[in-house]
Amino acid sequence: MTYPGGCEIGIRPIDLHLKGLRALGVSIVEDGGVIYCDGRNMRAGDVYFDYPSVGATENVMMAAALLPGVTTVHNAAREPEIVDLQDFINAMGGRVRGAGTQLIEIEGVDALHGTEYTPIPDRIAAGTLLCAAAMTGGEIELNNVRPWDLIPVCDKLREMGCRVTDGRSAVALKAPERLKAFSQLQTNPHPGFPTDMQAQMLAAACVAEGTSVIVENVFENRLTHVADLCRMGADIRVNGRTAVVTGVRHLSGMTVSARDLRGGAALVLAALAAKGESTIEHIELVDRGYERFENTLNALGAKVRRMEIGAS
Repeated sequence: MTYPGGCEIGIRPIDLHLKGLRALGVSIVEDGGVIYCDGRNMRAGDVYFDYPSVGATENVMMAAALLPGVTTVHNAAREPEIVDLQDFINAMGGRVRGAGTQLIEIEGVDALHGTEYTPIPDRIAAGTLLCAAAMTGGEIELNNVRPWDLIPVCDKLREMGCRVTDGRSAVALKAPERLKAFSQLQTNPHPGFPTDMQAQMLAAACVAEGTSVIVENVFENRLTHVADLCRMGADIRVNGRTAVVTGVRHLSGMTVSARDLRGGAALVLAALAAKGESTIEHIELVDRGYERFENTLNALGAKVRRMEIGAS
């Protein structure tokens, strides 16, 4: 296979994926941008990650599910999606335990069987909608969510003056007349603040009263949406991985361009809160993370329409 692509949010090496597979006996040769993998001599083993990578943890869990013996993953990612994958594998007859902690054990089985399974709700999609309501002075209730997966996001929104309440499978938010700045937000692996919500919270800080500081600790190039937000009237200063946001009363409608999935979502949120009409180009990047995003927003009272290239 060739090297994978994805949003351009910084260097995204797959060395941890390859290291994990090598620890399971996979022979891997990298040559001229192509990766050759031979798994004929795979075996259970111990895997240690220098960084708790979500994708690498998931790859090892899946690769080890059918290997005889016990595979142990040290410094595993702890995101809710890791627990969900464990539950899915186990529903098919696998034997995985420890997901949600830094130590996961996978006892290989002879075969997996079919199953019916419902994945957990998308916590980033839910957090994005909460930010949309907060930025526009609105009120929203989300059902079929897991409030405990949204604790970091809801905590920041409360700090910004929102009234957030939750139930067993619902979260409700009522925004103040104007948001207040939060003191600082730092992204980190779970259970820290999710990097996939950084751009949306930065957009919210643009219209909050006061100055907010955001530090991106996961990806080194995840502030590319700042330039377009500034074109819309935001006051943001960037130094390396740190953004200092001084809120303004109003943003102005503008033609801007999505450069990655979450940054593009942040521009959509900024457009909802801006005066006038905005056009967000390269919306296909946003489509990667939000199904029919415009329909969801319109159901909440927004005025969004999708335009085909060349259409008026």
